[in-house]
Amino acid sequence: MDGADWSRRRLVGLLARTAAAAAALPAAACGGPAGTQAPAAAPTAPRASSGASGRARGASGRRPLLLGTYTSAEGGGRGVGLAEYDPATGRITGSGLLAEVDDPSYLAVHPDGRTLYAVNEREDGAVTAVRLSDHRVLGSRSTGGAAPCHLSVHPGGRWLFSANYGSGSVAVHPVDASGALGERTGLVTHSTPPPGPGQRGPHAHQVVTAPEGAHVLAVDLGTDTVYTYRLDEGAGTLVEVSRARTRPGAGPRHLAFHPGGRHAYVANEVDNTVAVCAYDPGTGRLAVGEPQSTGAPPGGGTGANYPAQILVTSDGAYAFLANRGHDSVTRYAVEAEGARLRLLGTVPVGGDFPRQIAFSPDGGLLFAANQRSGTVSTFRVSAGDGGLRRTGEPFASPVAVCALPL
Repeated sequence: MDGADWSRRRLVGLLARTAAAAAALPAAACGGPAGTQAPAAAPTAPRASSGASGRARGASGRRPLLLGTYTSAEGGGRGVGLAEYDPATGRITGSGLLAEVDDPSYLAVHPDGRTLYAVNEREDGAVTAVRLSDHRVLGSRSTGGAAPCHLSVHPGGRWLFSANYGSGSVAVHPVDASGALGERTGLVTHSTPPPGPGQRGPHAHQVVTAPEGAHVLAVDLGTDTVYTYRLDEGAGTLVEVSRARTRPGAGPRHLAFHPGGRHAYVANEVDNTVAVCAYDPGTGRLAVGEPQSTGAPPGGGTGANYPAQILVTSDGAYAFLANRGHDSVTRYAVEAEGARLRLLGTVPVGGDFPRQIAFSPDGGLLFAANQRSGTVSTFRVSAGDGGLRRTGEPFASPVAVCALPL
């Protein structure tokens, strides 16, 4: 891994080394006994399209909130954090530890809801499995690359994919009946095309399964390319079938599919844009459209804005984008059966450097993990117009880079 590229990753992604572990928040937002239930639940909002937060459950009773951090960062956590949230009010309480895991900067849950998977974002990259029922660590496996920053589970539950940012590669691990991981069965490296402007090598930033389940897409910031692979479900290997290029220097970071399965939306970190993509589920080919505004001009002390994660509601009506620098969440209306995004505006996130956003299983809440301020903000998602309303003061969590509501 090139030292300069790793330094850039640490600069943009890990600036929270200097953040305090506890932000100056009112005592009521920092844990303690659970608050009283609201007299009535808010109207149900569109359900989230991402399956990463486990099985959907009812809106009554408090639910777990898993928290990713950098254990190697100053003021960071000791592993995967554990708190609770109230689906009716959005209030987060409690402060604990699910498991001691090294640098668990991204989290995903198995489709059966029993096992958590975390990247170990270190130079010798690994992925770790944790059983949720008793918090037992089921073991770690090497990703064969450097600084894995994203992972996802195939909908069938048999394969785990991880993206190695530092080495620009994607790994595949088998998942056994217990949820534990086997030795790596596949590793593909993005050796071509050459790096984009300002980049020194490939940087795989996300790997996800397409809605039809046959193709796996990897988003690479370093090569300005989204790679499509066909998954061999028997062997656990990936065979490249196509590539989609963004404009040079865009720096694609994350994509999200429309539930219709024929469009996806790419967040470009470097040039502060998003793009609507057409997707052919039969061939796996992605066609990247023209860049569009994030509605977030350069802001904050960085003098720049870096789009992070993008989400789409499960009814396909709205999309949301986290903006680091401008420190906001952009809201889009999704139109023309997924073929068009219409910018509706931005909402202040109430924290510093929102690295990741996630829906609650019922889609009624949106959580934002704010890396530099070490906080998690919670929003109520309006069922009528997709509007976001903050539910209270942000919750303090050391170097919060991922918030996963179950």
